[in-house]
Amino acid sequence: MATERSRTTPVARVLQVCLHLLVAGLLALAVARAAVGRDGDPLPVAAAATAMAAVYAVGPRLAAVRRSRRAAALWLALLGVTWVGVLIATQDGVWLAFPLYFLELHLLGRRGGLTAVGLTAATAIAAWSWHQHTFSLPAAIGPALGAAVATATVLGYQALYRESEERRRLIDELTAARADAAAAHHTAGVLAERERLAREIHDTLAQSLSSIQLLLRAAQRALPERTEAASGYVEQARQAAQDNLDEARRFVRALTPPALDGDPLPVALERLCATTAAHSGLPVKLHVSGDPVRLPVPQEVALLRIAQSALGNTVRHAHASHAEVTLSYMEGEVALDVFDDGAGFDPVAVAGRSGGDGGFGLPSMRARARALGGTFTVESAPGGGTALAVQLPVTEGGA
Repeated sequence: MATERSRTTPVARVLQVCLHLLVAGLLALAVARAAVGRDGDPLPVAAAATAMAAVYAVGPRLAAVRRSRRAAALWLALLGVTWVGVLIATQDGVWLAFPLYFLELHLLGRRGGLTAVGLTAATAIAAWSWHQHTFSLPAAIGPALGAAVATATVLGYQALYRESEERRRLIDELTAARADAAAAHHTAGVLAERERLAREIHDTLAQSLSSIQLLLRAAQRALPERTEAASGYVEQARQAAQDNLDEARRFVRALTPPALDGDPLPVALERLCATTAAHSGLPVKLHVSGDPVRLPVPQEVALLRIAQSALGNTVRHAHASHAEVTLSYMEGEVALDVFDDGAGFDPVAVAGRSGGDGGFGLPSMRARARALGGTFTVESAPGGGTALAVQLPVTEGGA
């Protein structure tokens, strides 16, 4: 309760100022009426009003009154004593009961405030009857009605204040929840970007570095007897390194992969097959069926990267005698199939491994296909070769 009183709103501060002015105005009115002979002896009225004004002025300046309900009760009791002095001096003191109602309800809480308001109203009615030398129902209605109005006003304001605080708390919780959601979204975006970068590095830089490694091993085996062949291998490795450097620079700038360079996907795949055959010695043929159409860049990049990764795995692991890449344009979709007649593998066993080339290449290809709403399947068995199939939806005018 002390916390609520200390945390006043601008509206509450305005009401406090109005209350102070009301008390000062009613005391001044009582003194003025006594001075002109309308009600009471001027000197006792002035003395009682001055005493009440002094006690009233001290209360708001005492920190204990704002923090402690007991201190507030003591101050109100002393203020009530001075008010009784004003009541004895003049019947105009009855009107001071109205601001006292507000003070009691605000400082003493609901139960204590209502008790104090009842006592104040009864005192005001008794004082009025004493001055009038008789009791009448209309005389009792004024203080009682004032007490009812003050009680309804204060309790209504407190209810609105509690509702406002509840709304503020809910807004704070909503703001915190939004901040947490934004942080979670950012984290998810970072993880997705890391996964995308890992796929790009695996399907481009890592594949090209593997080709360079194979070429340099071939050159090493050819030396020193077959220097001309070794020189050819070294030149191919140098060209692969240059391509890899171009890929890395373009990758950093987040532009279209150099393997496309504005060419349609069939041309890029033809160049990939030729480069793979030249670097590894593995015959790779490309077949294109259907009417080629220009696909959206993300789909062309995904299909090219999947083909790169699949052929890289074939060169490193399959020990195949030949490989085939088939690009099929169909109504509403495009399909990419990569086949080799190599040693094959157990897809279930490979899927269960984590890390390494075999553990990341297939999930990377599958993730690329699913990210574009497509499907990815792999069929293989030890000694039975390997067939990869990717299908992506195509929307007309997507490019």
